[in-house]
Formats: sequence, structure tokens, C-alpha cells
Amino acid sequence: MITSTTRRFLTSLLIFIGSLYRNKRTRKFTLIPLVVIGLGFLVPQKMIIPVQGATIKDWDDHSFWAYPWGSSVTHKGIDIFKEKGTDVISSTHGIVMYTYEGGKGGKTVMVLGPKWRFHYYAHLDQVDAFPFQPVNVGTKLGTVGNTKGKPPHLHYAVTTPFPYWWLRDPDAIQGNRKMFYLNPDTWFRK
Repeated sequence: MITSTTRRFLTSLLIFIGSLYRNKRTRKFTLIPLVVIGLGFLVPQKMIIPVQGATIKDWDDHSFWAYPWGSSVTHKGIDIFKEKGTDVISSTHGIVMYTYEGGKGGKTVMVLGPKWRFHYYAHLDQVDAFPFQPVNVGTKLGTVGNTKGKPPHLHYAVTTPFPYWWLRDPDAIQGNRKMFYLNPDTWFRK
């Protein structure tokens, strides 16, 4: 039901809070992580299109939650098409949580941004970021690639570990997962 990133984040958070609470000397600090989470929602989010020179014409505005979509059933992000080697830039400020090579996404980067949103950049040809690197809007993360022989594009998705219940769609395929996946197209058209 929830994303693997959400599961890892919430598990780590609960373990951390539990370890604080278990020890009598640190019990008084148990609320600090919850206050930090609350403050994270107050951080303003400014977003730009994460591919250098791309415009809203470089993706299909109906690609988010497109069905059917291969082994993942639904497409939970947008594909921004540009030439191979075009710079992929951070769409917002944040911290690089990990870089990875393998799986469906090929070379990927995950950035934790404002409002506790995870920004996922996949199908990169080259990765120029490293874990725990602070990034600003426009910081180069890598370049556009073409994993699995598809035309060169960046798969960009935004997820949240805290469900947005009002986005749940019981009529859509995997509609319950929609509360964890946010449509980036919404911000790019503002």
C-alpha cells in the first residue's frame, strides 16, 4: 500500500522515537522529532522543472497515474523527454538521501525536500550527486539517460511518507496509493 521509501522513513522515525522513550535520561527529548517534523511542513517549497531547458511541452500531462504501465501497473510520475546528456537539476532544495544503480529506474537519485517530500529522479545516464549532499534549486544531479532502451527521458516522481488522505481514489487502479504519490505536473504549471 505505501511506498518503500515511506516504509523506511516511518520505520526509522518510530525506532528513533522509541529509543529516546525507552531510556529514562532521553525520554524528555521524545517530542523533539515530532516538533522537527511539524517544522518541516512549514518550510516553503519552490519548484522548477528538473531538466535543463525543458518546458511543460516535454511531457504528456496525462502520464501521471497512467494505466496500464508495465510491471508497475500504473505510472506514478512524469517522464520528461530531452536529449541524452541534458543536465538533470534539483527541482527544489533539500538533501540527497541516496543514489542507486539498478532495478527499473537504472541510475537514480532521491532528494528529501521541503514538506517531507521525496523527489525521485530516475533513468539517469550519469549521476553527479552523492548521499547527504545538500542541494539548492538548480543543482546538477546528473544527466538524462535511457534505461531499458526507451527514448531518453527523466522519470520524475514526488512521494510523501505522510498520507494525503484526500488524494485517495478508490475508483482508480492502485488508487489507495495516490495519497503517497503527488503529481509534480501540478507545481510545474503554476
